Amino acid sequence: MMQLEGVTKRYGSEQALRGVSFSMDAGTIGLLGPNGAGKSTLIKVLLGLLHFDGQALLFGMDPRSQPAEVRARTGYLPEGDCYLAGLTGVDLCAYAAELSGLPRSEALDRAHQALGYVGLEDKRYQKVDGYSTGMKQKVKLAQAIVHDPDLLLLDEPTAGLDPRGREEMLALIRDIPKRRGGAMMLSSHVLHDIESVCEQVIVLSRGELRFAGPLAELQAGELGSFLVRIKGEAAPFLRALADAGASGAPAEDGVLRVRLPAGAGTDTILRAAVASEVQVRQMEAERRTLEAAFLEAVGAAR
Repeated sequence: MMQLEGVTKRYGSEQALRGVSFSMDAGTIGLLGPNGAGKSTLIKVLLGLLHFDGQALLFGMDPRSQPAEVRARTGYLPEGDCYLAGLTGVDLCAYAAELSGLPRSEALDRAHQALGYVGLEDKRYQKVDGYSTGMKQKVKLAQAIVHDPDLLLLDEPTAGLDPRGREEMLALIRDIPKRRGGAMMLSSHVLHDIESVCEQVIVLSRGELRFAGPLAELQAGELGSFLVRIKGEAAPFLRALADAGASGAPAEDGVLRVRLPAGAGTDTILRAAVASEVQVRQMEAERRTLEAAFLEAVGAAR
């Protein structure tokens, strides 16, 4: 769906993107990074809104030479306000649908549906100028989905929202792929937003790519580290692990953190349990919090 090779974007002497290369299939993708990491620039590159060096393809199309075709298949929720003064919610969404190639009658019908979906049905004839912050974010989402795009690019969709408004917006975003399929890229510096919505993640820091792949892979703990809960005495079990070249130590809530030597498998843990006459009740590979994984990834760019 998305392929980048050596994408670089400069604003004068400042490099916003530094040789970014990755490929992504369809799914829910988180675009994660601190403020100024280059997230919004990357989205605008994909939409063909900025000139850049390198190669970028979306659906196999170059956004520089085929911008209209790319945008017809893409919905975009920008970080800043995108409404036109004096337009009502339904006018704004219908206009966005027409820009995507839909005829006027179908555009109006889609506009009403999109506004109803985001919860603005009773506000559709009010001017967007008078909307609250939460309503403006919802109407931006409505105009992004009005033409039923294959890919949604959402740039900080929860910005400026209070906790309740944030959860309402995230609930809508989580529901969209379930209802209609398609792909989604959610850009945010808020870790909770990414973790609650996305299966894949791209991490940028200072314009450099630090990670691109499954979220679970980013959160994977140290290779060969497992969290183990046992029934029985821990001391004999730990000694048996040491005899096998492994190590163990208490973690939290009665769980033991076990680190295996290179090349060893989980059978090492099970054999130690048999030898020490304890029962393994739970065993899973250790996973870091997203915060810890993100800080490590971003720190690598310093």
